[in-house]
Amino acid sequence: MLFKAIIRPTMFRTSANDPEISHHWLMDQMARISHNQALLKIIEATNAYKSPALERDVFGVHFPNPVGLAGGFDKNGIALPALAALGFGFIEAGTVTRHAQPGNPRPRIFRLLNDQAMINRMGFPNDGADTIQAHLARQPQPKIPIGWSIGKSKVTPPEEAIEDYLYSLRKLYAYADFFTVNVSSPNTPGLRKLQDKEPLDQLMHAIVQETRQIAEQTGRGRAKAVLVKIAPDLSEEQISDVVAVCLERNVSGIIATNTTLSRTGLKQQSTETGGLSGRPLHTRSLEVIRYLYKELDGKLPIIGVGGIFGPDDARRTLDAGASLIQLYTGFIYEGPGIIKKINRQLSHA
Repeated sequence: MLFKAIIRPTMFRTSANDPEISHHWLMDQMARISHNQALLKIIEATNAYKSPALERDVFGVHFPNPVGLAGGFDKNGIALPALAALGFGFIEAGTVTRHAQPGNPRPRIFRLLNDQAMINRMGFPNDGADTIQAHLARQPQPKIPIGWSIGKSKVTPPEEAIEDYLYSLRKLYAYADFFTVNVSSPNTPGLRKLQDKEPLDQLMHAIVQETRQIAEQTGRGRAKAVLVKIAPDLSEEQISDVVAVCLERNVSGIIATNTTLSRTGLKQQSTETGGLSGRPLHTRSLEVIRYLYKELDGKLPIIGVGGIFGPDDARRTLDAGASLIQLYTGFIYEGPGIIKKINRQLSHA
């Protein structure tokens, strides 16, 4: 109630022209909290909902609950302990690129309040794999699974994309429980072409092989899980191609879905370019998850993301075939209480 009555209206009002202002302010506060163990314990005691009924093992990783934070919120991994204390069962950080990059010009985030949606054209702003690795070496790591999303640098030509991904994977390997290969953001020119069957096959073969080689060289057990994040704008034929590649190359799972270029059904029309997220994406995300579930036939798990704003949305996503779920826009609109609300209801289902 406090979040919706006071905190959200204040943050939305003060950053109406550029929502990134409030995001950076929030991340700065959470980064400071991440180094305060006493405050972290208080936040966890207040927010986290724990129950054995929520625990699950997916692609070889143990999750305390199925509610995760989607990639893009903590791009540089500066506030992972504080985010974990809010009650998430896992966090996907990034997207990280080999080269540091500022992303697209601001403003690049736009709220569609009437639709409970957002449009973003961030373009993978991040500090680069080297700087992020150095930061992680100095920061305490949370006790929940952490996934790192890796993407292609804007300056890297398509023919060098594979090495670009591998560089970030090597740098972050010690700090990841799983990796997400982001080939579906609409905001890096040419990136979505990597979802096509042949380039995706080459990319995933190289990445999975690299994780195995690192595991063998370090002697640290099994290779880290590798997932692919796909766009909601793919046709059924294209999704089937992704599934074929994932099964052939021993990918660990699929995340469905990223943001959409579609503007179908919006109450609040916008001419802004970029990927749309939030409530309008939920129906399409469910369609993709159901199709994936049928095509995969239990061979790979799915992480469902897109328009989840509460327990009912979460249950629909899990019933459609997802093993885990992720929040992003729903977390921004509903506040941290949404995590506990979803977990509480799921534990009694």
